[in-house]
Amino acid sequence: MTPGIFGKKIGMTQIFDEQGSIIPVTLVKTDSCQICQIKTTETDGYNAIQVGYLEEKLTKMSKPIQGHLEKSGDKGYKKFGEFHVEDPSVYSLGSAITAESFSVGQKVRVTGLSIGKGFAGTVKRHNFGRGFMTHGSKNHRSPGSIGAGSTPGRVYPGKKMAGHLGNQKTTIKNTEILFISASENILVLKGSLPGKPENILKIALNS
Repeated sequence: MTPGIFGKKIGMTQIFDEQGSIIPVTLVKTDSCQICQIKTTETDGYNAIQVGYLEEKLTKMSKPIQGHLEKSGDKGYKKFGEFHVEDPSVYSLGSAITAESFSVGQKVRVTGLSIGKGFAGTVKRHNFGRGFMTHGSKNHRSPGSIGAGSTPGRVYPGKKMAGHLGNQKTTIKNTEILFISASENILVLKGSLPGKPENILKIALNS
């Protein structure tokens, strides 16, 4: 049983089902992760499993991290993440989590940073409509009015305006696992996933 895993997005491709239909898929490289800490309501206030990923030599870690990781084994990890679980007693400290921990057909929840697209206007960022392009119109892609004048005399918080687009934490729910390569630790997931290639993704089983 596994609460989830962290992986690196390889890219997208397509496969064919038995009827010959094209299915877009995303490949995720899931290098070995390890359970580094088991949190319970008695000791930490909530039930969770801490998982280490992006393996590194233990000697390159700081002294506090070395002491923390030595409790679960002799491997070092650059990053850590958590998965909330109902019963932490079914997990054991130091257990490895690989692609083999999953099965084809499982539905997972994938979280990652979306692609950053810089500063964008309201048409691209919020799907605003544009003004007339001819007949003397000077309002092509302008945002238009942002509020009344004397009353309220200010712009309400949350007003849709131009700004930074993308580079936000995004979650895709109910993504199906279509294929697993245990020898290469690769998961093939249906559809597109957040971020560009080499982006780190958090893959959790649907609760």
